[in-house]
Amino acid sequence: MSHKLYEDALAYHATPTPGKIAIRITKPTKTQRDLSLAYSPGVAEPVRRIARNPEDAYRYTAKGNLVAVITDGSAVLGLGNVGALAGKPVMEGKGVLFKTFADIDVFDIEVNADTPDAFIDTVARIADTFGGINLEDIAAPHCFRIERELRERLDIPVFHDDQHGTAVIAAAGLLNALQLAGKRIEDMRAVCLGAGATGIATMNLLIQLGARRENLLMVDRKGVVHTGREDLNEFKQGFAVNTDRRTLDDACADADVFIGVSGPDLFTTDMLRSMAATPIVFALANPDPEILPELAHKTRDDVIVATGRSDYPNQINNVLGFPYIFRGALDVRARTINDDMLVAAVHALAALTHEPVPQEVLDAYGLEALAFGTDYIIPKPFDPRLIERLPPAIAEAARQSGVARN
Repeated sequence: MSHKLYEDALAYHATPTPGKIAIRITKPTKTQRDLSLAYSPGVAEPVRRIARNPEDAYRYTAKGNLVAVITDGSAVLGLGNVGALAGKPVMEGKGVLFKTFADIDVFDIEVNADTPDAFIDTVARIADTFGGINLEDIAAPHCFRIERELRERLDIPVFHDDQHGTAVIAAAGLLNALQLAGKRIEDMRAVCLGAGATGIATMNLLIQLGARRENLLMVDRKGVVHTGREDLNEFKQGFAVNTDRRTLDDACADADVFIGVSGPDLFTTDMLRSMAATPIVFALANPDPEILPELAHKTRDDVIVATGRSDYPNQINNVLGFPYIFRGALDVRARTINDDMLVAAVHALAALTHEPVPQEVLDAYGLEALAFGTDYIIPKPFDPRLIERLPPAIAEAARQSGVARN
């Protein structure tokens, strides 16, 4: 970021009112009668109703459209463990996206917790307030346990966007890229550089979509995750394969797909040259990808590239997922967000890319034309059809899988 952009960002957050979100009142408060209905004595009756039937909270309070965006500040953007309070601008920003793209209200909550148990207990105790919980910027491997235990304890959707949000968008783009390359997900050989929350969730989702576990190689700081290693946590162990490949160079040889969720410039031109015909490269480290698209295209003219950046084609942007996943889940009062719902989101996103692009999308991005192809494998974030297509698909998957209340 340039110095000017830093200054603009600080001014944006500070003026004219500090922060990015606020609370608005949804009922009239102009008369004494209004206030008597909003508070005492009128408020007593919905209290009695909810005490008799907790489901009435969805009828008489904002619970059904309210999501908590919660962090412990242990993995904020690319800044690392900056602490809970320093993560607040990001959590407020997530609230802005929820409201802008899916009209979902948000309370951001920053939890000072020294242990996963303390964090889990805190979130579980306040969960009745909300219709859903969006976990954010929590470091691996604790994030896996936190999400799993909260899902087990709570009867509202719990979703760690750093895991599943990126996974959904990447998987949708990958399905389209494979189609362009003339390859099937069942046959592809894929390498994932980065064995944290995003990498593991992405590989798990690809398996749900038909990828074969034995064809997936995960690479961490110590090399290929294989069955001979004794330093793997329980989450990496699920991706340990019996192979004699040990390095990232070894893993990339003849691979169809490279997915990077690691750091800048870690994927070399030699690695790209060693890949199979029509290679697919998702270099998702942000802001600096594992390989720059211009270098990838210079190295091979048959490569399909996606990044996490907005200044290149094929941006894998989480805003394409989490607002609509929660919208669909909240609309049917889902008890959880399950794999069926994530798979439905993947297919809905992938399908939308094949349809004619509305003029308003072209205008928003200053484009004269846009159609399915190597530079358009995933919808643009400002596509108005996203709110029309994704939530109904996710809601229907919730109904079909038995987790919808209505």
